[in-house]
Amino acid sequence: MYVEKNNNTPIYKRVVLKLSGEALAGKKGHGFDYCILNQIADEVIEINNLGVQVAIVVGGGNIWRGRSGVGMDRSTADYMGMLATVINALALQDALENKGMQTRVQTAIEMRQIAEPYIRRRAIRHLEKDRVVIFAGGTGNPFFSTDTTAALRAAEIEAEVILLAKNIDAVYDDDPHKNPSARKIERISYIDVINQGLMVMDTTAITLCMENRIPIHVFGLDARDNIRKAVMGERIGSIIKEG
Repeated sequence: MYVEKNNNTPIYKRVVLKLSGEALAGKKGHGFDYCILNQIADEVIEINNLGVQVAIVVGGGNIWRGRSGVGMDRSTADYMGMLATVINALALQDALENKGMQTRVQTAIEMRQIAEPYIRRRAIRHLEKDRVVIFAGGTGNPFFSTDTTAALRAAEIEAEVILLAKNIDAVYDDDPHKNPSARKIERISYIDVINQGLMVMDTTAITLCMENRIPIHVFGLDARDNIRKAVMGERIGSIIKEG
């Protein structure tokens, strides 16, 4: 449950941090911005040191987007996207472990030479041991986005919130990159996100969060320290929760 707080105690014990692949690319638009990777690693370690258990779901849009495969079989394109998320997960793991943070990558599709298979109880045990767990490979099924993966994993591991770090700083009633008059929305219900067709997360992900009462905190990744501010309950970005 989201509760604002103004002291030095985090308001959450266990979170899912959802990172888009595009966010990892920064202004380059593709590949990796290593400054951003290191910034994310620093902020994740910081909130872990505050006692917050952190699981990460990462997208793959900086490498491959399923809808980019024009004329390609949809399932094939989506599986390629899942592999892209594994590359991003390994990059995040490397950035974190170079700074001394213990991590585990778990994939929805088995590839034991480089990562553990996703096992819910094992993931929770890693979190309890203060390891950062990075979920890769989406849900393991085509036709489902990494937004849906974040909602599903958050429900499975009983996370208290999804921290949705994007290349836009909040929820708006229109695309602020195209419409400078777009209005920022600080608080909104799940059903209003769906009814208004706001492109925050896909409808399946929003519905899963609504059914499991998992709030979504949307904020920009570009501003340093935003992840810590979110877990401390500071008023940044937008909150999606029950009306």
